[in-house]
Amino acid sequence: MENNVTTASAQQNIERLIANIEKVIKGKADMIRFILTALISRGHILLEDNPGTGKTVMAKTLAKSISSGTSHQDSGILFHRIQFTPDLLPMDLIGSHIFDDKNKEFIFKKGPLFTNILLADEINRASPKVQSALLECMAENQITVGDVTHRLHDMFFTIATQNPIEMEGTYPLPTAQLDRFSMKIIFGYVDEQTEMDIYKDYLGISNNFEHIEQVLSLEEILHLQSEADHVHIDDEIVASVRNIIVNTRKHPDITLGASTRSGITLLKCLRAYALVKGRDYVTEEDIHTLVHPVLHHRLIFRNKDGQQNSLKNILSAELDRLHKIKK
Repeated sequence: MENNVTTASAQQNIERLIANIEKVIKGKADMIRFILTALISRGHILLEDNPGTGKTVMAKTLAKSISSGTSHQDSGILFHRIQFTPDLLPMDLIGSHIFDDKNKEFIFKKGPLFTNILLADEINRASPKVQSALLECMAENQITVGDVTHRLHDMFFTIATQNPIEMEGTYPLPTAQLDRFSMKIIFGYVDEQTEMDIYKDYLGISNNFEHIEQVLSLEEILHLQSEADHVHIDDEIVASVRNIIVNTRKHPDITLGASTRSGITLLKCLRAYALVKGRDYVTEEDIHTLVHPVLHHRLIFRNKDGQQNSLKNILSAELDRLHKIKK
């Protein structure tokens, strides 16, 4: 009974957060839930699409919805936006040592990576050297400068946006960097009716953004992350995750399959997504929903046809196996 009460409370908080974000981000309920899944699973998310689809506003709205204390009306959590450009340097993200003339010593001035929510805007416009500056902080929640390791905040969440790699001036993210993102989603355009509604009320939406409420505290977000750890996953669901991961390594159209870490990430996201959907248990439908956004960007495919169909076929075969067990 207590667990049901806890789940209901978590769902109420999540729905309040979603409703608040939807005052600004219209027609993107599924995308908002994916982003919250990545946040609650203690992961990071990569949003890909053309400019002008609302990716940056989404990140800003989420940050403005969370307070740093319990009053919900304080200065808010730490939020930094980095515009990635070809001339950006690693020290522009991490920080650098500057000379303190008063004390006659060098002191470390922290860069924008020391934050709660990081918006890495157009991440694939920066060089691979700069992109790699994110590896340690996203994987281990820390940054090492020289021989000193600096811990990041308990909640450190990266929302990165990238333009399609076909666009001029982009650098494809290396596999190691892509692996740091729990999920990758295509943000996409809204449907035609929603787009018409946006055109009719763009001034009102802009006003909503300027006056967005703080509906949850940082402590409540951390509590949601802790609650996700207790969501139940049946052994057969765990076995399905294992089978999917292993079969990506055997499929003839996949040259680089998923790692064990990928499987762990999928399990974390399944638990978080179940909580976002108001449940304290994971279903096979959750697997169907999350396999592509969690695994697809981690795989290397032989050809375009394999990229489109191989993971879909692996998932379909595994779901068939689950259905047979149920019968």
